[in-house]
Amino acid sequence: MNDDLLTPYERGNKNQTTSWEACIDFYQLLQRRYPGVLRFFEIGTSDSGVTMHAGVVSADGVFDFDEIKRARRPVFFNNNGIHPGEPEGIDACMALVRDFCVDPALLASLKNVVFLFIPIYNVDGCLNRNDSSRVNQLGPESFGFRGNALHLDLNRDFIKCDSLSAQVFNRFFSRWDPDMMVDTHTSNGADYSYTMTVIQTQADKIGGEFNHFIRDTLLPTISAGMIARGWPTCPYVNPVKVTPDDGIEDFLEVPRFSTGYAALNYTIGFMPETHMLKPYEDRYDSMRAFVQEVLTFTVAHAAQIQAMRAIAKDAAAGVKTWPVSWKVDRSKVSKFKFKGFAAVHSPSKLGNYTRLSYDRNQPWEKEIDYFDHFVPDIQVSAPKAYLVPQQWRDVIQRLEWNQVKMERVTESGQRTVQSYHIRSVQSRVTPYEGHMFHDALELEARTETVAVKAGDYLVSLNQPKARYAVETLEPQAHDSFFRWGFFNSVLERKEGFSDYVFEDTALELLEAEPELKTAFVQWKAENPQLLSDQHAVLTFIYTNCKRYREPEWRRYPIFRIV
Repeated sequence: MNDDLLTPYERGNKNQTTSWEACIDFYQLLQRRYPGVLRFFEIGTSDSGVTMHAGVVSADGVFDFDEIKRARRPVFFNNNGIHPGEPEGIDACMALVRDFCVDPALLASLKNVVFLFIPIYNVDGCLNRNDSSRVNQLGPESFGFRGNALHLDLNRDFIKCDSLSAQVFNRFFSRWDPDMMVDTHTSNGADYSYTMTVIQTQADKIGGEFNHFIRDTLLPTISAGMIARGWPTCPYVNPVKVTPDDGIEDFLEVPRFSTGYAALNYTIGFMPETHMLKPYEDRYDSMRAFVQEVLTFTVAHAAQIQAMRAIAKDAAAGVKTWPVSWKVDRSKVSKFKFKGFAAVHSPSKLGNYTRLSYDRNQPWEKEIDYFDHFVPDIQVSAPKAYLVPQQWRDVIQRLEWNQVKMERVTESGQRTVQSYHIRSVQSRVTPYEGHMFHDALELEARTETVAVKAGDYLVSLNQPKARYAVETLEPQAHDSFFRWGFFNSVLERKEGFSDYVFEDTALELLEAEPELKTAFVQWKAENPQLLSDQHAVLTFIYTNCKRYREPEWRRYPIFRIV
């Protein structure tokens, strides 16, 4: 092999990763030399104005998107560099694509599967190179930064799409609609013997035929294959308490994360997490082994995977009740033989507390509890459609980027709908990825008549993208647009009162509205400490009276057609 076809990792000391410039130059060189194997192309622009790229490897030289889709060819997608400080996937993908180019047997092993990849997703973070931001990580010598140019974590941005990069990704992913995805990462947390740990699409959550397929076929096959390759894996180490000794539970991959976003499209996703304290060479080798193992599995089971996805998409139209929030099922516990290190608690030399460490000279192997079952926490009945008023442009854009089918209302008029009124909201007191995320809310469902304008949007659930629509438009869903603050303006009243004027009006309202008077009597009994607060008293009357009610206040502005 020519030296110019070696990756920066291969030319270095096995503790170095590529730069963005070297990575892109490498793929462009491969494309020039092997135009029948690789097509490398631009897909958009990042927030700092840097070009984003993707590539396609095809065993028969077919790269045309329309031709690939007409033939219904299986698509395997490898996403790299979402966190550029976790770069082994970037380096491993470069070598794998190169080997497809130079090794005819390896290329032929793809059969009719298309290998689709993004070499570096977070290009802004990759260009922000340093050697210190990964405080607990062993190598490489220098690397990119977790945040993008907007200081956002892109693995929390798949639904809200604050970044241009996520907007590009939404359009790219929805267009290609891959059957299998591997999004490469490095983990932190406890210390243990494994180099590779795995987060996969949560089987109960994606449901249908996927459930047993993931548990009984996919995971056992991948595990056995990784053992054969010399890299035994374990589930991502998400301790129930502090250390793995007390058991671990599956990571619930809600839609803000890559695998949770993929599941909205019935794409099976993996988030392999190599261990931060293992040498970079081992992390690189295990990552390449994992990507190839999942790719091999995809080739062997492509027809079955595609059939399950087609069934799931067709069945979405008939779903009567949608789970929109999930919780771990403590009544079901599996067992996993785990190889760990002794947890040691000792006095800190820094302060008056006990610190945790792991003693690698005291390895242990035993069965631990593994909670890998989840049950619905919140479920909603399926409406026939959602009515999205056209002024909520940011929401409509995201539906469009994800190819959700929408119909424009042709005539203005009145329509009877089911609406949600927001009784209470509990929001985070500090920003989370640029938003004051709404962790808890209480809703009241009402039936009312609302004005509909020509140009508003109807989103029917009789479509393959029903799951995406439900999990973004239902306020209580894990990562709904409401939770991310897209509708915060409806939580504010736009009018108010002057105490000295409204005092007399309040007395009139209590006489004119018997229901208000009854509610006020109850409120006074429950809040005697507030009776000396004029503004509190008047605010209760003002906000609960009918005469001065603002219909839009605390009314969730996306309506359900039932």
